Amino acid sequence: MSTADRRNPAPESLATTRRLIDPPMRAAVDRMPEPMRRIAGYHLGWVDEYGADTGDGGGKAVRPALTLLAARSVGGDPAAAIVPAASIELAHNYTLIHDDAMDGDRTRRHRPTAWSVFGRWQAILTGDAMLAQALNLLATQQLSRAAQSTQLLTSALLALHQGQSTDLGLEHRTEVSLAEVTAMVYGKTGALLACACEIGALYGEGTPEQVKSLRQFGEHLGMAFQLVDDILGIWGDPASTGKSVHSDLVARKKSLPVTAALVSGTAAGAELADFYHGDGPLTTGELERAAELIVLAGGRDWARRQARHEFDQGVGHLMEATASEDHAAGLLDLARLIIDRDH
Repeated sequence: MSTADRRNPAPESLATTRRLIDPPMRAAVDRMPEPMRRIAGYHLGWVDEYGADTGDGGGKAVRPALTLLAARSVGGDPAAAIVPAASIELAHNYTLIHDDAMDGDRTRRHRPTAWSVFGRWQAILTGDAMLAQALNLLATQQLSRAAQSTQLLTSALLALHQGQSTDLGLEHRTEVSLAEVTAMVYGKTGALLACACEIGALYGEGTPEQVKSLRQFGEHLGMAFQLVDDILGIWGDPASTGKSVHSDLVARKKSLPVTAALVSGTAAGAELADFYHGDGPLTTGELERAAELIVLAGGRDWARRQARHEFDQGVGHLMEATASEDHAAGLLDLARLIIDRDH
């Protein structure tokens, strides 16, 4: 059966996760002061810019789904991980609000970003408040687990911040290596997905060995997730991604497929470097040519192969940790959904 089989139950699992984490997330946001409460609700898709209910909830809920499924995978009760899962989703959205403001991105989830509607500084303050509430949610849990899960989350966020800082530094360099970009991604994307799995295994009462294996599964899945995201950032359908076509190329972002092309030693890679080292905005024609050059230099194919390799590595760690194949099924389905997004 193809991993893209439409009977994959992961979308239903994501929808269930959103329903389960919605009450603790809303309660946490409701305790934020205005105008941060309204900005957070807007970013999360709950309200429009005027505060009117949209009847919607933004985001794919991948990270909290990983938390609930990780708890189940070690034979535990996913219900015990609902509040920690909500905490992780709030922390993730804190990073998104900050990323949008720092990168100047004007579109997320098919509508204007929070900073572009409410101003950069109000958006950043809202992100800070969301992080505070994420930590407050963890503080409501049983004492020993609260301390351990808070340490896991804050450590993951420090790794994420280091990755973000490295990413900013790479933007201003003309020469970067694939190893540097890969290490940056492991921190920027892999750390929080690993943390989501680790905390889920913790609240599922997994053994130390199971918790470690689930963390490693999350690290590899995070890498696969970013590789597919990078592919979609160049060739993705805006109707699905919620971002403009060639969005990563517009920003001259040194994503993984771009970096693979730049260091390929090919004529196409050299021509792509000319675009990336130039000044001023790229024209529509130049953006289309840059996307073509990445394909010709092997960047897209490399990213797809590497995403599959990371997926396989992660599955190996998952099978070490889970109580049975049945317990592993939910995480496997979600991992397959992530890896097949660009097909």
